[in-house]
Amino acid sequence: MTASERVELARHPERPRCSEYIEAIFDDFILLAGDRKAGEDKSIIGGIGFYRGLPVTVIGQQKGRNLEENIEVRFGMPNPEGYRKAQRLMKQAEKFNRPVITFVDTPGAYPGIEAENFGQGEAIASSIALMSGLKVPVISIFIGEGGSGGALALGVCDKMIMLENSIFSILSPEGFASILWKDSARSKEACEIMKLTADDLYSLGICDQIIREGSGAHLNKSAVFSRVDRAIGDALVQMRKKSGVQLARERYRKLRKIGKDMRKETV
Repeated sequence: MTASERVELARHPERPRCSEYIEAIFDDFILLAGDRKAGEDKSIIGGIGFYRGLPVTVIGQQKGRNLEENIEVRFGMPNPEGYRKAQRLMKQAEKFNRPVITFVDTPGAYPGIEAENFGQGEAIASSIALMSGLKVPVISIFIGEGGSGGALALGVCDKMIMLENSIFSILSPEGFASILWKDSARSKEACEIMKLTADDLYSLGICDQIIREGSGAHLNKSAVFSRVDRAIGDALVQMRKKSGVQLARERYRKLRKIGKDMRKETV
């Protein structure tokens, strides 16, 4: 399968959304809203639930299923209040020693004037800084698109898990082609050189684990949910043996090593 075909699958409208993973994997999930500063952003879901009896904080980007839903969540592109809500929940998780599990699925942070006026760049930077030093286990699961800083703001972690047809890149292929060649129509060509697929990122040491989807997550939901569930469990078993200081130190070292490791692992 080509990189451009994987991009199409990452954007497939029937692909499982963050809320579906939460419902399938976690028990007694309680949705928490608001950043305590500006308001609520529905493009980021956050709350507390139980994973196999263990209290955890779950945060993820939510896309809609139809035009009306997508307008409400800006097609999964968060505003600053969404990232500040995520930060509030991460600080709470650290205070009560709860692991943080994030689900990434966004074309990027919302680029509107209002978002910029309310500090979009600062909100993303603050989220990255906070996640870098959290003294609790952090797992990030890329379930669809992982675009630019909008994805990175929820993607600084101890273990990055990517679905086979998910992507992670500095910007969209269309944007890349527009900047490099002044022609967005060359986006398929851009996909092949951007190294944005799970396999590419694994070979560069950015992604830690790939979850195979079979014919596609939207056609194989129960199996994919089960594989994600198992991957989370395996990761938590290892990370809960470490102290908070050790987790933060190793997370920093992991970021510094990006691009130097070559390995291959699938589930």
